[in-house]
Formats: sequence, C-alpha cells, structure tokens
Amino acid sequence: MSDTTGSETSDALLGPADIRELAAVLGVRPTKQKGQNFVIDANTVRRIVRTAGVRPDDVVVEVGPGLGSLTLALLEAADRVTAVEIDDVLAAALPATIEARMPERADRFALVHSDAMLVEELPGPAPTALVANLPYNVAVPVLLHMLERFPSIERTLVMVQAEVADRLAARPGNKVYGVPSVKANWYAEVKRAGAIGRNVFWPAPNVDSGLVSLVRRAEPLATTATRREVFAVVDAAFAQRRKTLRAALATWAGSPAAAEEALVKAGISPQARGEALTVEEFARIAEAKA
Repeated sequence: MSDTTGSETSDALLGPADIRELAAVLGVRPTKQKGQNFVIDANTVRRIVRTAGVRPDDVVVEVGPGLGSLTLALLEAADRVTAVEIDDVLAAALPATIEARMPERADRFALVHSDAMLVEELPGPAPTALVANLPYNVAVPVLLHMLERFPSIERTLVMVQAEVADRLAARPGNKVYGVPSVKANWYAEVKRAGAIGRNVFWPAPNVDSGLVSLVRRAEPLATTATRREVFAVVDAAFAQRRKTLRAALATWAGSPAAAEEALVKAGISPQARGEALTVEEFARIAEAKA
C-alpha cells in the first residue's frame, strides 16, 4: 500500500510521518493491552469510508478513533462524526487534531470520552452509520452493544482481525459459525467487505484484518420472543457446540426431555447442532419454550 501523496490523498489526512510525530508529541506508544494499531495510510482510510458507503447526510459514530486517521476521512464525507474514545491521552488530543487539520469541519465533530460498552446515549442527532477500527479482543461485544443501543444505525462497517471477520460473516454449516454470527444476524445482513494488509498499520500487527459490512434489517426479526430470550438459546447451544441440541439445551430448558419438546414444537430435529441453525430457527426455539 503506497503512502505517497497524490490526487487520492489530501493534506488534511494523516500519513505515516504525521502519525509518528503526533504519537511522539503525546508520548503515546501503541499497546497490545488496548489492541492499538493505528492506520497510517490515507488511501486505506478513504477506501474504508467508500466501502462503508458514507453519505453527505450521514451522522457517523466511530469507536476507538485513536490519533484520528479514520476520523478525518469520515469528516470529509459525512455530515457529522461522533467519536467514542476510552484512552485519556488520545481523547484529550483528538479535538485539537481535528481543529488543526480540518478547521472548517471542527464544529461537525463531537467526542465522547468513555468505554464504548458503557455508552448509552450520544450527543447530537441520532447516528445513521457506525464505522470503526475495532481491537479484536473487544470487537464483538462492542459491535453488538452499539447495534442494540442505537437502532438508528442503518449501516455498519468495522475493521477487525480477519478471524473475527470470518466468524461474524459465517453462514450456518460453516465451521466458524457461532455466537457472533447468529447475534450479528439478529440485527443485520452481514458480509465480508474486503481484506486489509498488515503494512497499513503502526505497529504492523501479526494478524491480517478484514472489513465486515452490516446492513440493518429493514424490519426486525418476526418473533414473539425477546432478544434476550433468543440470545439465551444461542449461548446455550454453542456453549457445548459438539453436543446435539437436545443435550446442549437441557440446562436452558430444564431437562433433556423439555429441550426435545421445545425443539420438536419449533420444527427442529433434537439431533441437530447449533451450527446448523439460522437466527430465525433459534427464535422459534425460544418461542416454543415461552
């Protein structure tokens, strides 16, 4: 990936030298503990914004903006951007970076200094899109929390570790299909949206990254069961994924016989395994027990 400037990049976006200089001034060293890998390639952040389909009227929420590389590219394309940052030093510095590099858009930017898992509301208009480079160790819970808490988010594009991307986008029957796949499907249509090389990050991670697109369902899943009830079935089914559903759901249902009864009522074979079921089928099982 080239880091040379040209028609595809602008002075406002951060390049490798800008990132390293900014980090040095702030005394920031990316840490594995926080899963920090900063994107240093302007073409990559532009590609992410394009792939996310960010529109001029979008209100974008970004989780983990870091030094601001993706934030600046989002501000170029969206109506406004709200960034959620947990790190004290990075959160304190980001507004100044926006003001210095894109002063004409600074009033379109808001910062929430918080752990994304604790965010219950955001300033300004409701977000219409979520775009983020998520640390792999918290990617799935953060993504699910934001989709659950902010139903106005129509489109999501997250950059995550390739393995996590595969899990999120997996279909029933795939060996990596599991809890993240089913729960993401509760909210949205999920698909892989590209791969990202290691050399566009600083420091370069020792894993590949992937983009995942999530487009929220136009209508919520048609079920009388609640999200919590359906997710309880999903968790139980995959806690012992090698077992048949009759055995895996025994504790959840109260006994193997009760599990079999719910499965039969839902039209699902008690000998099936969780990895074969769609989110709609998990919802039917939750309804059958209710």
